[in-house]
Amino acid sequence: MPTIKTPRNFNILMYSHDTYGLGHIRRTMAIANHLRDKNTNILILTGSPIAGRFSFPQQVDFVRIPGMIKKTNDEYQPLSIRIDPEQALSIRTNIIKATAETFRPNLFIVDKEPLGLKREVLSTLEWFKEFSPSTRSILGLRDILDDSAVIRKDWQAKNVYSYLEKLYDEIWIYGNKEIYDPVEMYRMPESLHDRIKFTGYIPRKQLGQKNRASVRKRYRILDDDKFILITTGGGGDGAEVLEHYIEMHNYYPTSLPFKSIIITGPFMPKKKRTQFRKRAQKFGIKTIPFHPKLEELISAADLVISMGGYNTICEILTQQTPSLIIPRQTPRKEQLIRAQRLKSKGLLDFIPWDEVTPQLFREKIITLLNNQRQYTDTIAAFKLSGLDVMMKRLKYFKNEQALKDD
Repeated sequence: MPTIKTPRNFNILMYSHDTYGLGHIRRTMAIANHLRDKNTNILILTGSPIAGRFSFPQQVDFVRIPGMIKKTNDEYQPLSIRIDPEQALSIRTNIIKATAETFRPNLFIVDKEPLGLKREVLSTLEWFKEFSPSTRSILGLRDILDDSAVIRKDWQAKNVYSYLEKLYDEIWIYGNKEIYDPVEMYRMPESLHDRIKFTGYIPRKQLGQKNRASVRKRYRILDDDKFILITTGGGGDGAEVLEHYIEMHNYYPTSLPFKSIIITGPFMPKKKRTQFRKRAQKFGIKTIPFHPKLEELISAADLVISMGGYNTICEILTQQTPSLIIPRQTPRKEQLIRAQRLKSKGLLDFIPWDEVTPQLFREKIITLLNNQRQYTDTIAAFKLSGLDVMMKRLKYFKNEQALKDD
Protein backbone atom coordinates (compact mmCIF):
# COMPACT_ATOMS: atom_id res chain seq x y z
CA MET A 1 0.00 0.00 0.00
CA PRO A 2 1.42 3.45 -0.94
CA THR A 3 2.29 5.81 1.88
CA ILE A 4 -0.48 8.34 2.51
CA LYS A 5 -0.30 11.46 4.61
CA THR A 6 -1.73 10.54 8.01
CA PRO A 7 -4.36 12.59 9.83
CA ARG A 8 -3.17 15.42 12.08
CA ASN A 9 -4.21 13.45 15.15
CA PHE A 10 -4.81 9.74 15.54
CA ASN A 11 -6.38 8.77 18.86
CA ILE A 12 -6.01 5.36 20.50
CA LEU A 13 -8.06 4.36 23.55
CA MET A 14 -6.75 1.36 25.49
CA TYR A 15 -8.72 -0.55 28.13
CA SER A 16 -6.91 -2.48 30.86
CA HIS A 17 -9.22 -3.77 33.59
CA ASP A 18 -6.39 -4.43 36.10
CA THR A 19 -8.27 -6.15 38.88
CA TYR A 20 -5.05 -7.09 40.63
CA GLY A 21 -1.36 -7.39 39.92
CA LEU A 22 0.90 -5.54 37.51
CA GLY A 23 0.64 -7.57 34.31
CA HIS A 24 -2.11 -5.76 32.42
CA ILE A 25 -0.90 -2.22 33.06
CA ARG A 26 2.72 -3.15 32.25
CA ARG A 27 1.72 -4.76 28.95
CA THR A 28 -0.58 -1.87 28.08
CA MET A 29 2.11 0.70 28.83
CA ALA A 30 4.70 -1.18 26.78
CA ILE A 31 2.36 -1.12 23.78
CA ALA A 32 1.38 2.53 24.31
CA ASN A 33 4.98 3.66 24.63
CA HIS A 34 5.81 2.10 21.27
CA LEU A 35 2.71 3.16 19.30
CA ARG A 36 2.75 6.81 20.42
CA ASP A 37 4.23 9.57 18.27
CA LYS A 38 3.71 13.29 17.79
CA ASN A 39 0.53 12.63 15.81
CA THR A 40 -0.75 9.76 17.96
CA ASN A 41 -2.46 10.30 21.32
CA ILE A 42 -3.00 7.33 23.60
CA LEU A 43 -5.40 7.32 26.53
CA ILE A 44 -5.41 4.32 28.88
CA LEU A 45 -8.46 3.29 30.90
CA THR A 46 -7.12 1.40 33.91
CA GLY A 47 -8.24 0.10 37.28
CA SER A 48 -4.66 -0.32 38.49
CA PRO A 49 -4.18 1.32 41.92
CA ILE A 50 -0.50 1.93 41.14
CA ALA A 51 -0.79 3.37 37.62
CA GLY A 52 0.44 6.70 38.98
CA ARG A 53 3.75 5.16 40.10
CA PHE A 54 4.82 4.71 36.49
CA SER A 55 6.14 7.62 34.43
CA PHE A 56 3.97 8.29 31.42
CA PRO A 57 5.69 9.65 28.30
CA GLN A 58 4.44 12.49 26.10
CA GLN A 59 1.27 11.71 24.13
CA VAL A 60 0.20 9.08 26.70
CA ASP A 61 -2.14 9.60 29.65
CA PHE A 62 -4.54 7.54 31.72
CA VAL A 63 -8.03 7.66 33.19
CA ARG A 64 -8.32 5.84 36.51
CA ILE A 65 -11.49 3.82 37.04
CA PRO A 66 -12.29 2.45 40.53
CA GLY A 67 -10.23 -0.65 41.29
CA MET A 68 -11.80 -4.07 41.70
CA ILE A 69 -10.35 -7.23 43.20
CA LYS A 70 -11.25 -10.82 42.33
CA LYS A 71 -12.63 -12.91 45.20
CA THR A 72 -13.59 -15.95 43.13
CA ASN A 73 -13.53 -16.64 39.38
CA ASP A 74 -16.78 -14.72 38.96
CA GLU A 75 -16.97 -12.49 42.04
CA TYR A 76 -15.33 -9.06 42.30
CA GLN A 77 -15.37 -6.44 45.03
CA PRO A 78 -14.23 -2.80 45.12
CA LEU A 79 -10.55 -2.57 45.99
CA SER A 80 -10.65 0.57 48.13
CA ILE A 81 -14.05 2.22 48.38
CA ARG A 82 -16.74 0.54 50.49
CA ILE A 83 -19.69 0.41 48.14
CA ASP A 84 -21.78 -2.33 46.57
CA PRO A 85 -19.90 -4.20 43.79
CA GLU A 86 -22.72 -3.49 41.32
CA GLN A 87 -22.48 0.21 42.12
CA ALA A 88 -18.70 0.16 41.58
CA LEU A 89 -19.13 -1.64 38.24
CA SER A 90 -21.75 0.89 37.19
CA ILE A 91 -19.31 3.74 37.91
CA ARG A 92 -16.58 1.98 35.90
CA THR A 93 -18.95 1.28 32.99
CA ASN A 94 -20.12 4.89 32.84
CA ILE A 95 -16.58 6.31 32.99
CA ILE A 96 -15.44 3.97 30.21
CA LYS A 97 -18.36 4.88 27.94
CA ALA A 98 -18.19 8.63 28.65
CA THR A 99 -14.45 8.64 27.96
CA ALA A 100 -14.95 6.77 24.68
CA GLU A 101 -17.73 9.11 23.53
CA THR A 102 -15.69 12.21 24.35
CA PHE A 103 -12.28 11.03 23.14
CA ARG A 104 -13.67 9.54 19.91
CA PRO A 105 -10.73 7.20 19.27
CA ASN A 106 -9.71 5.95 15.86
CA LEU A 107 -8.61 2.71 17.52
CA PHE A 108 -9.98 1.01 20.64
CA ILE A 109 -7.73 -1.74 22.05
CA VAL A 110 -9.24 -4.01 24.71
CA ASP A 111 -6.82 -6.06 26.81
CA LYS A 112 -7.60 -9.74 27.46
CA GLU A 113 -11.28 -9.62 28.48
CA PRO A 114 -13.43 -9.53 25.30
CA LEU A 115 -16.34 -7.83 27.07
CA GLY A 116 -14.36 -6.25 29.87
CA LEU A 117 -14.72 -7.03 33.56
CA LYS A 118 -18.30 -8.26 34.12
CA ARG A 119 -19.24 -7.00 30.60
CA GLU A 120 -18.39 -3.39 31.46
CA VAL A 121 -16.98 -2.66 27.97
CA LEU A 122 -19.90 -4.18 26.03
CA SER A 123 -21.97 -1.00 25.88
CA THR A 124 -18.96 0.98 24.64
CA LEU A 125 -18.21 -1.55 21.90
CA GLU A 126 -21.87 -1.44 20.82
CA TRP A 127 -21.83 2.38 20.86
CA PHE A 128 -18.84 2.44 18.51
CA LYS A 129 -20.60 0.15 16.04
CA GLU A 130 -23.71 2.33 15.98
CA PHE A 131 -22.42 5.88 16.40
CA SER A 132 -18.72 5.75 15.48
CA PRO A 133 -18.36 3.02 12.84
CA SER A 134 -15.00 4.39 11.71
CA THR A 135 -13.49 3.42 15.08
CA ARG A 136 -11.68 0.10 14.77
CA SER A 137 -12.02 -2.20 17.80
CA ILE A 138 -9.13 -4.56 18.58
CA LEU A 139 -9.03 -7.38 21.13
CA GLY A 140 -5.50 -8.01 22.42
CA LEU A 141 -4.94 -11.48 23.88
CA ARG A 142 -1.80 -12.67 25.63
CA ASP A 143 -0.30 -15.90 24.31
CA ILE A 144 -2.17 -18.19 26.75
CA LEU A 145 -5.29 -17.41 28.80
CA ASP A 146 -5.88 -20.69 30.64
CA ASP A 147 -6.51 -24.36 30.06
CA SER A 148 -8.25 -24.59 26.69
CA ALA A 149 -11.29 -26.49 28.03
CA VAL A 150 -11.84 -23.80 30.67
CA ILE A 151 -11.72 -20.97 28.11
CA ARG A 152 -14.03 -22.73 25.65
CA LYS A 153 -16.60 -23.40 28.37
CA ASP A 154 -16.40 -19.83 29.67
CA TRP A 155 -16.65 -18.22 26.23
CA GLN A 156 -19.58 -20.42 25.24
CA ALA A 157 -21.44 -19.59 28.47
CA LYS A 158 -20.88 -15.84 27.92
CA ASN A 159 -21.62 -15.95 24.16
CA VAL A 160 -18.14 -14.49 23.56
CA TYR A 161 -17.69 -16.08 20.12
CA SER A 162 -20.75 -14.25 18.82
CA TYR A 163 -19.60 -10.92 20.30
CA LEU A 164 -16.14 -11.35 18.74
CA GLU A 165 -17.77 -11.64 15.31
CA LYS A 166 -20.10 -8.68 15.79
CA LEU A 167 -17.93 -6.19 17.66
CA TYR A 168 -14.24 -6.68 16.85
CA ASP A 169 -12.42 -5.75 13.65
CA GLU A 170 -9.23 -7.62 14.59
CA ILE A 171 -7.86 -9.90 17.29
CA TRP A 172 -4.18 -9.51 18.12
CA ILE A 173 -2.55 -12.50 19.81
CA TYR A 174 0.63 -11.47 21.61
CA GLY A 175 2.42 -14.76 21.05
CA ASN A 176 3.83 -17.21 18.49
CA LYS A 177 1.48 -19.65 16.79
CA GLU A 178 4.08 -22.43 16.80
CA ILE A 179 4.41 -22.20 20.60
CA TYR A 180 0.69 -22.03 21.40
CA ASP A 181 -2.22 -21.59 19.01
CA PRO A 182 -5.33 -20.12 20.71
CA VAL A 183 -7.20 -20.24 17.40
CA GLU A 184 -7.09 -24.03 17.51
CA MET A 185 -7.06 -24.48 21.29
CA TYR A 186 -10.04 -22.17 21.93
CA ARG A 187 -11.85 -23.29 18.73
CA MET A 188 -12.32 -19.82 17.33
CA PRO A 189 -14.86 -19.87 14.48
CA GLU A 190 -13.50 -19.93 10.94
CA SER A 191 -15.31 -16.65 10.27
CA LEU A 192 -12.82 -14.96 12.63
CA HIS A 193 -9.63 -16.42 11.18
CA ASP A 194 -8.96 -13.55 8.73
CA ARG A 195 -9.20 -11.04 11.60
CA ILE A 196 -6.63 -12.81 13.78
CA LYS A 197 -3.05 -11.49 13.77
CA PHE A 198 -0.27 -13.26 15.65
CA THR A 199 2.05 -10.46 16.67
CA GLY A 200 4.68 -12.51 18.49
CA TYR A 201 5.82 -11.71 22.03
CA ILE A 202 6.07 -8.06 23.07
CA PRO A 203 9.66 -6.92 23.70
CA ARG A 204 10.77 -4.17 26.05
CA LYS A 205 13.69 -1.80 25.63
CA GLN A 206 16.87 -3.87 25.55
CA LEU A 207 19.49 -2.64 28.00
CA GLY A 208 23.20 -3.19 27.60
CA GLN A 209 26.40 -3.59 29.58
CA LYS A 210 26.34 0.02 30.79
CA ASN A 211 23.04 -0.58 32.62
CA ARG A 212 24.29 -3.90 33.97
CA ALA A 213 27.40 -2.29 35.42
CA SER A 214 25.45 0.64 36.88
CA VAL A 215 22.84 -1.52 38.62
CA ARG A 216 25.38 -3.94 40.02
CA LYS A 217 27.47 -1.07 41.35
CA ARG A 218 24.38 0.49 42.97
CA TYR A 219 23.66 -2.74 44.86
CA ARG A 220 27.32 -3.56 45.57
CA ILE A 221 27.40 -6.63 43.36
CA LEU A 222 30.88 -7.31 42.03
CA ASP A 223 31.64 -8.29 38.43
CA ASP A 224 32.53 -11.82 39.51
CA ASP A 225 29.45 -12.25 41.72
CA LYS A 226 26.51 -14.32 40.53
CA PHE A 227 23.38 -12.20 40.97
CA ILE A 228 19.90 -13.73 41.26
CA LEU A 229 16.75 -11.63 41.03
CA ILE A 230 13.53 -13.03 42.53
CA THR A 231 10.27 -11.37 41.50
CA THR A 232 6.65 -12.46 41.83
CA GLY A 233 4.96 -9.58 40.01
CA GLY A 234 2.45 -7.73 42.16
CA GLY A 235 3.18 -10.02 45.10
CA GLY A 236 -0.42 -10.82 45.94
CA ASP A 237 0.03 -14.54 45.32
CA GLY A 238 3.79 -15.05 45.25
CA ALA A 239 4.63 -15.49 48.94
CA GLU A 240 5.13 -19.23 48.60
CA VAL A 241 7.88 -18.77 46.01
CA LEU A 242 9.73 -16.43 48.37
CA GLU A 243 9.21 -18.92 51.20
CA HIS A 244 10.87 -21.62 49.12
CA TYR A 245 13.81 -19.38 48.25
CA ILE A 246 14.49 -18.37 51.86
CA GLU A 247 13.95 -21.95 53.05
CA MET A 248 16.65 -23.04 50.60
CA HIS A 249 19.05 -20.66 52.36
CA ASN A 250 18.06 -22.15 55.71
CA TYR A 251 18.80 -25.61 54.34
CA TYR A 252 22.14 -24.58 52.78
CA PRO A 253 23.32 -21.71 55.01
CA THR A 254 26.96 -21.76 53.84
CA SER A 255 26.97 -23.20 50.30
CA LEU A 256 25.01 -20.79 48.10
CA PRO A 257 27.59 -18.82 46.09
CA PHE A 258 25.43 -15.98 44.82
CA LYS A 259 23.89 -12.66 45.79
CA SER A 260 20.15 -12.05 45.69
CA ILE A 261 17.56 -9.28 45.49
CA ILE A 262 13.89 -10.04 46.16
CA ILE A 263 11.09 -7.86 44.78
CA THR A 264 8.18 -8.66 47.11
CA GLY A 265 5.60 -6.71 45.07
CA PRO A 266 3.40 -3.75 46.05
CA PHE A 267 0.31 -5.90 46.69
CA MET A 268 1.93 -8.15 49.27
CA PRO A 269 0.55 -7.21 52.72
CA LYS A 270 2.93 -4.90 54.59
CA LYS A 271 3.20 -7.30 57.53
CA LYS A 272 4.26 -10.13 55.22
CA ARG A 273 6.78 -7.90 53.44
CA THR A 274 8.33 -6.98 56.80
CA GLN A 275 8.60 -10.64 57.79
CA PHE A 276 10.36 -11.52 54.54
CA ARG A 277 12.71 -8.55 54.86
CA LYS A 278 13.82 -9.59 58.35
CA ARG A 279 14.30 -13.23 57.37
CA ALA A 280 16.15 -12.34 54.17
CA GLN A 281 18.54 -10.00 55.99
CA LYS A 282 20.03 -12.97 57.84
CA PHE A 283 21.42 -14.20 54.52
CA GLY A 284 22.41 -10.81 53.13
CA ILE A 285 19.43 -10.76 50.76
CA LYS A 286 18.05 -7.32 49.93
CA THR A 287 14.26 -6.93 49.59
CA ILE A 288 12.46 -4.20 47.63
CA PRO A 289 8.65 -3.80 47.61
CA PHE A 290 8.41 -2.32 44.10
CA HIS A 291 10.65 -1.25 41.24
CA PRO A 292 9.10 0.78 38.38
CA LYS A 293 11.86 -0.28 35.95
CA LEU A 294 12.14 -3.98 36.62
CA GLU A 295 13.88 -4.50 33.29
CA GLU A 296 16.97 -2.74 34.69
CA LEU A 297 17.34 -5.38 37.41
CA ILE A 298 16.57 -8.22 35.00
CA SER A 299 19.28 -6.97 32.65
CA ALA A 300 21.82 -6.89 35.48
CA ALA A 301 20.96 -10.37 36.80
CA ASP A 302 22.62 -13.67 35.93
CA LEU A 303 19.38 -15.52 36.68
CA VAL A 304 15.77 -14.50 37.29
CA ILE A 305 13.39 -16.57 39.41
CA SER A 306 9.71 -15.76 38.87
CA MET A 307 6.24 -17.24 38.49
CA GLY A 308 6.33 -16.73 34.73
CA GLY A 309 3.58 -14.22 34.07
CA TYR A 310 3.40 -12.96 30.48
CA ASN A 311 5.04 -9.59 31.07
CA THR A 312 7.87 -10.87 33.23
CA ILE A 313 8.64 -13.50 30.57
CA CYS A 314 8.73 -10.81 27.87
CA GLU A 315 11.10 -8.70 29.99
CA ILE A 316 13.34 -11.71 30.68
CA LEU A 317 13.50 -12.68 26.99
CA THR A 318 14.20 -9.08 25.96
CA GLN A 319 17.18 -8.84 28.31
CA GLN A 320 18.29 -12.38 27.36
CA THR A 321 18.61 -13.47 30.99
CA PRO A 322 18.29 -17.17 31.96
CA SER A 323 15.28 -17.87 34.15
CA LEU A 324 13.84 -20.45 36.52
CA ILE A 325 10.05 -20.38 36.67
CA ILE A 326 7.83 -21.57 39.53
CA PRO A 327 4.46 -21.34 37.75
CA ARG A 328 1.21 -20.88 39.63
CA GLN A 329 -1.37 -23.54 38.74
CA THR A 330 -4.47 -21.97 40.32
CA PRO A 331 -6.87 -20.33 39.68
CA ARG A 332 -5.51 -20.53 36.09
CA LYS A 333 -3.03 -22.89 34.42
CA GLU A 334 -1.72 -20.16 32.10
CA GLN A 335 1.71 -19.87 33.77
CA LEU A 336 2.26 -23.64 33.84
CA ILE A 337 1.34 -24.07 30.17
CA ARG A 338 3.60 -21.15 29.18
CA ALA A 339 6.52 -22.58 31.19
CA GLN A 340 6.07 -26.01 29.59
CA ARG A 341 5.92 -24.61 26.05
CA LEU A 342 8.89 -22.25 26.44
CA LYS A 343 11.00 -24.90 28.15
CA SER A 344 10.43 -27.16 25.14
CA LYS A 345 12.11 -24.45 23.05
CA GLY A 346 15.10 -24.23 25.43
CA LEU A 347 14.20 -20.70 26.52
CA LEU A 348 13.89 -21.35 30.28
CA ASP A 349 13.58 -24.01 32.96
CA PHE A 350 10.85 -24.53 35.52
CA ILE A 351 9.82 -26.46 38.62
CA PRO A 352 6.13 -27.37 39.09
CA TRP A 353 4.58 -25.49 42.03
CA ASP A 354 4.05 -28.60 44.18
CA GLU A 355 7.46 -30.16 43.47
CA VAL A 356 9.75 -27.46 44.89
CA THR A 357 12.25 -28.63 47.51
CA PRO A 358 15.41 -26.89 48.79
CA GLN A 359 17.53 -29.55 47.11
CA LEU A 360 15.82 -29.33 43.71
CA PHE A 361 15.75 -25.52 43.89
CA ARG A 362 19.51 -25.37 44.48
CA GLU A 363 20.23 -27.98 41.80
CA LYS A 364 18.25 -26.09 39.15
CA ILE A 365 19.86 -22.75 40.06
CA ILE A 366 23.40 -24.11 39.89
CA THR A 367 22.69 -25.88 36.58
CA LEU A 368 21.26 -22.71 35.02
CA LEU A 369 24.17 -20.58 36.23
CA ASN A 370 26.64 -23.09 34.84
CA ASN A 371 24.87 -23.08 31.47
CA GLN A 372 24.20 -19.36 31.11
CA ARG A 373 25.72 -19.10 27.64
CA GLN A 374 23.52 -21.89 26.28
CA TYR A 375 20.37 -20.10 27.42
CA THR A 376 21.44 -16.61 26.34
CA ASP A 377 22.33 -17.90 22.87
CA THR A 378 18.96 -19.64 22.50
CA ILE A 379 17.06 -16.56 23.71
CA ALA A 380 19.08 -14.26 21.41
CA ALA A 381 17.93 -16.31 18.41
CA PHE A 382 14.26 -16.02 19.44
CA LYS A 383 12.60 -13.04 17.74
CA LEU A 384 10.23 -10.86 19.77
CA SER A 385 8.17 -9.34 16.96
CA GLY A 386 5.13 -8.03 18.85
CA LEU A 387 5.75 -4.30 18.59
CA ASP A 388 6.92 -4.41 14.96
CA VAL A 389 3.75 -6.22 13.87
CA MET A 390 1.54 -3.82 15.85
CA MET A 391 3.27 -0.84 14.22
CA LYS A 392 2.47 -2.29 10.79
CA ARG A 393 -1.18 -2.66 11.77
CA LEU A 394 -1.22 0.90 13.12
CA LYS A 395 0.17 2.24 9.83
CA TYR A 396 -2.54 0.32 8.00
CA PHE A 397 -5.29 1.89 10.14
CA LYS A 398 -3.76 5.37 9.80
CA ASN A 399 -3.71 5.01 6.01
CA GLU A 400 -7.29 3.79 6.10
CA GLN A 401 -8.30 6.83 8.16
CA ALA A 402 -6.42 9.21 5.87
CA LEU A 403 -8.28 7.85 2.84
CA LYS A 404 -11.60 8.47 4.58
CA ASP A 405 -10.55 12.02 5.50
CA ASP A 406 -9.62 12.94 1.89
